[in-house]
Amino acid sequence: MSYGPPQGQPPWGGGHPPQGQGYGSPYPPQGPPQHGGYPPAQGGYPPHQGGYGAPPQQFGGPPPPGGYGPPPGPPPGQQHMGGPPPQHGGYPPPAGGFPPQQYGPPPMPSPGYDPRAQAHGDASADADALRAAMKGFGTDEKALIRILAKPDPLQMALLRNTYNQRHRRDLEKDIKSETSKYFRDGLVALVRGPLMSDVHDVHDAIKGLGTKESTLNDVLLGRSNADMRAIKQAYHQTFHRTLEADVKGDLSLKTEQLFSMVMAATRNEESAPVIPTDLDRDCADLHRAMDARIGTDQITVCSILANRSDGQIRAINHHWQQKYHSSLEKVIESEFSGHMKDALLLMVRRASDRIMSDAVQLEDAMAGFGTKDTLLVQRVVRVHWDRAHLDQVKRAYTHRFKKDLIQRVKGEIHTDKYYEALMVACLS
Repeated sequence: MSYGPPQGQPPWGGGHPPQGQGYGSPYPPQGPPQHGGYPPAQGGYPPHQGGYGAPPQQFGGPPPPGGYGPPPGPPPGQQHMGGPPPQHGGYPPPAGGFPPQQYGPPPMPSPGYDPRAQAHGDASADADALRAAMKGFGTDEKALIRILAKPDPLQMALLRNTYNQRHRRDLEKDIKSETSKYFRDGLVALVRGPLMSDVHDVHDAIKGLGTKESTLNDVLLGRSNADMRAIKQAYHQTFHRTLEADVKGDLSLKTEQLFSMVMAATRNEESAPVIPTDLDRDCADLHRAMDARIGTDQITVCSILANRSDGQIRAINHHWQQKYHSSLEKVIESEFSGHMKDALLLMVRRASDRIMSDAVQLEDAMAGFGTKDTLLVQRVVRVHWDRAHLDQVKRAYTHRFKKDLIQRVKGEIHTDKYYEALMVACLS
């Protein structure tokens, strides 16, 4: 396949260009972290208590050719604590209040989260090879794995569109008819790309009896405003219902309120500075809401964590440790339960160290009795889209669990050779 650089990114519809959220910071983190210059809680690894170590630097490896990548950092003078305060005296108060303030160029969506963007180039050879692998009697599963585990999100969009136009067929439908079980699910997730995989994963999690809470958490928590807007728009276009309405009908009252805040896509952008007075106020508000009272003010906790940027949550997590000599995660674990507890912990962990959080989630899909195969497929495919981030996750996994991630996956699903081969190819 001959791919070129991605096509130019058109302005985001509606006048609200979203923010990208890339990955790829060195692991363990190197150099002073941004958003206030907070040092690691213990000067580096081993991780502090719950295993989530030093705050990573601003996410984002080098953008791919054509400028499609994570947003630039904050403007000079606003990168560290003490920079010029944003309008209205800081980031939003716990009650929700002010809209997020913009710093620097308009934020962009992550690669794969604008359905209009695809790579330049000629994908006809791979499109023809895919058709040959499924045409006639039998299926060449190895060819499907070899071709579909390779492209990045924009290259996958080009390959999918080329196949559909060149052969007057639907690649996703052909994959579904020729394969089965978790091997099929993994291939379909790859063909859909990250945006539509998220959309279908959320829909599958809330339809029918019960809610697959882990999938809701995986897709919706810790997302940039840009990607959240893209998910909501694509969900509405696909199912002719709003994501907010469907999620609202499936959750209990307090958890529903948390997810409503999250889906509002009004987080502070990563370019917003950490301001000491606002940071101290947030920690005090969280302390009053949890540690300093009988009963828990859940709405205050949810509002702060849903409206702050990752950089600000990292600063809150560190400041809490310094001020109260305890772990914010442990307080959340003691004050909350069930889905709410899991959601809040994931929000803190993703903001504090997304690389290690992804590594731990992969292990959680395999730990215990039986493999959570649906979650494993979703998490492997999701992490594979950014190869620089994937490399860091594999290193973090080895650091935390003292074993190789690929070998762990192979040992867990060795009874299905094509499913195993696809997961290994995505992680390789």
